[in-house]
Amino acid sequence: DALTGLVNRSEFELRLQGLLADAYDQRSVHAMLYLDLDQFKIINDTCGHAAGDAMLKALTGLLQDQVRDSDTLARLGGDEFGILLTGCPLSQAQRIAEDVIQAIKKFRFDWKGVSFETGASIGMVSITSESEDIAKVMSAADMACYMAKDMGRGRVRVYVEDDAELTRRHSEMAWVSRINQAMKDNRFVLFQQDIVALNSDNQHVSHKEVLLRLYDSDGQLIVPDEFIPPAERYNLMPALDRWVIHKSFTEIAKNPSNGCQYSVNLSGTSLNDDDLVDYIQGQFGETGLAPGRICFEITETTAISNLSRAASLIQNIKDMGCLFSLDDFGKGASSFTYLKNLSVDYLKIDGGFVSDFIDDPTDYAIIESINKIGHALGIQTIAECVEDEASLRGLKEIGVNFAQGYIIARPEPLQAA
Repeated sequence: DALTGLVNRSEFELRLQGLLADAYDQRSVHAMLYLDLDQFKIINDTCGHAAGDAMLKALTGLLQDQVRDSDTLARLGGDEFGILLTGCPLSQAQRIAEDVIQAIKKFRFDWKGVSFETGASIGMVSITSESEDIAKVMSAADMACYMAKDMGRGRVRVYVEDDAELTRRHSEMAWVSRINQAMKDNRFVLFQQDIVALNSDNQHVSHKEVLLRLYDSDGQLIVPDEFIPPAERYNLMPALDRWVIHKSFTEIAKNPSNGCQYSVNLSGTSLNDDDLVDYIQGQFGETGLAPGRICFEITETTAISNLSRAASLIQNIKDMGCLFSLDDFGKGASSFTYLKNLSVDYLKIDGGFVSDFIDDPTDYAIIESINKIGHALGIQTIAECVEDEASLRGLKEIGVNFAQGYIIARPEPLQAA
């Protein structure tokens, strides 16, 4: 490696291949550590790349002091390092990894009078006769490292073959690549689903929800439950939210005489998008769409997880002339008191209560309560996941304002007719 003088990734992989061969032939046990510095970007952003490079050089010396002469220390790229521990059982490897973590935690780096500290997360995998190939070992260590970061950074995570959490993470990481490729291939599409009025007071209101869908490379439609969670975990949702806003506004604006109101979902991660309000305002200006035709939605759990930020976002968007809805309401099992601080127009009653409320007195009572409190606060209610006529009749009796579900209409491609 040109900067640190350490072994580079290519040579590291050659040596890893040698340890794999030795493990097969001699039944010996080795270990690999995948080390990623925590929040190293702060130093680069604050003081520039020269400071970051100097810190990496200083850390290289520290790491060299922690490993044995028989081991391999490599810079794999950026702020990532790899360590091969030769003839090292897992228990001993874990002690070495913990020592490395502690040494980095105590490390201080001075740059032009400013002192910085950093930390590291380590993913560790044992190399045995049962290990597969280089790619599998590297991927396992990498996944374990990401898990260490997720658990709070500054710690070691050991890869275990049957670890359900690591299996889930591996699936999510694969989804990240698929989502990025789908965005490049323009395979995301928008659907719409009707929301109908249940009483005569709202018969004049035409309302649809915009739904994000994805086609895989074989042209099969993928449900959001598969790709939304990894997109949220890996912070891809703000970009997807902006794509949805741009595409939906563009399509809806094609028919300005259509008075239909459209609901557009915002993810929880977009709450932290400081430029989102300006982006939305810009899209209204670019497309000429009337803000009153858009109702934005966030889930109840998203809102209560960051109440002040949610309240600010809701108010800023409503100031443009849009409406706002709380989705999956009731799922958070929280107090109704916070509703007084959120200037929303609709509560969407969570489908978990709606699906069986005709036969479940508890669900029936919950829907009644949500409906009464919503109306007392001047908020209209929408029942989700309505799938039969009996449910429609029951919701009308309770006084719910609107309903959405397969009994009314299935999702169809977005088209502002």
